[in-house]
Amino acid sequence: MGHEGMRASLVSREVICDSVETVMHAERFDGFVGLAGCDKSIPGMLMAAARLDLPSVFVYNGSTMPGEYNGVALDITSVFEAVGACAAGTLSEDELYEIESRACPGEGACGGMFTANTMSSIAEGLGMSLPGTASPPAIDDRRDTDARLAGEAVVGLLRLGITPRQIMTKDAFENAIALTSALGGSTNAVLHLLAIANEARVSIDLDDFNRIADRVPHIADMKPAGQFHMSDLDRVGGIPVVLKHLLDAGLLHGDAMTVTGKTMAENLADINPPAPDGVVVHPLDQAIHDEGGINVLTGSLAPNGAVVKVAGLSEDQMQFEGPARVFDDEDEAMKEILAGTIEPGTVIVIRYEGPKGGPGMREMLAITGALKGAGRGTDCALITDGRFSGGTWGFCIGHVAPEATDGGPIAFVRDGDLIRVDVPTKSLDLLVDDDELAERRVNWTPNAARYTTGVLGKYAKLVQGAETGAITNTL
Repeated sequence: MGHEGMRASLVSREVICDSVETVMHAERFDGFVGLAGCDKSIPGMLMAAARLDLPSVFVYNGSTMPGEYNGVALDITSVFEAVGACAAGTLSEDELYEIESRACPGEGACGGMFTANTMSSIAEGLGMSLPGTASPPAIDDRRDTDARLAGEAVVGLLRLGITPRQIMTKDAFENAIALTSALGGSTNAVLHLLAIANEARVSIDLDDFNRIADRVPHIADMKPAGQFHMSDLDRVGGIPVVLKHLLDAGLLHGDAMTVTGKTMAENLADINPPAPDGVVVHPLDQAIHDEGGINVLTGSLAPNGAVVKVAGLSEDQMQFEGPARVFDDEDEAMKEILAGTIEPGTVIVIRYEGPKGGPGMREMLAITGALKGAGRGTDCALITDGRFSGGTWGFCIGHVAPEATDGGPIAFVRDGDLIRVDVPTKSLDLLVDDDELAERRVNWTPNAARYTTGVLGKYAKLVQGAETGAITNTL
């Protein structure tokens, strides 16, 4: 996080998908079990399954257990927030060291409802993994059983002639979006679901996320904005608890096919999961937020859309207006945050970090963690054409499209311009008149490409906008 290597992260999703396709093509396999355990490997595997359309089952490696310090549960985001607190002088270097040392005590993906756990949950919601397999920790013996059963399942799919595109239908994607809304999952899910759907030849767009979020409340009190980790969700019944509760309320398509050869409704009837416990998973009539955890915003600053994690906002954070402080990359913004020069009420704008302009759309977890640690987590907003970690929460808006490199309005923002965010109306506007913007556009030239050769140069030439899922398979 927070360095040049992060430009390779989203690129790796494409590399993983292409690598699976290449091996499957070369070896002439009849089907595969995709084993993965982190942010980009999971969607990469699901994209490959959809592209190949051969019998496939996804298996998740599982997430790590939370760490602990002074009686407080820790995870990876604790470290980034501690860095900001240490820079602000509210945490000692010794305390920072203890948090760094204890945050991730063992193997597995990051432990909150960050991107990996969001995507493993989505795999279950899509019907591409066996029921109940998203939530057990990496250290749990159930993982060995899950792997064996996945092998049996893929043989069963081969015998039945069931392929991923029969499973990953429009209804299945609507189920996955509904589950993400209920969980308050990572904003990266928007990118990845769009990309997986593209490979599955299913038409979904940003409007589908708002349409479903409007009717599916946020009910799981999960980190980063909530209290609990994936191991806690597992303790109260896992993803089937959420799916069954949504199904009973008429918020899922129960007849969607799954890798068991049975429908979603049939699987949940077989499991018979418990009702929501009311603490980790709330009943729908006691929702944490009345609408889903992710909203898509549009307006004069983001004509093609931007994404905000409503699950990370309090009721008094749903609207924000303030002057812009503009940075042309993440690194310059980080210097100013750590130096304490960001004033309350500021809208921090970080641009030229989009899919093409980055390239690679870096995650801003180091930035958002430092903001919170420095005491600016609730009185500033952050807007970027880059993206955020699943561990990000607060007033953070990403995936602004068109991106700066493509001449989107974010390219023309100047220090002091007023920006208004209104989550209830799903709007994001630059309060500069049209004539002024037109003049700025005439005098604008895009920043020089950071990479023109190698894998990043190739990616920058192929990748499409964030509103498409940052896909590259468009030839």
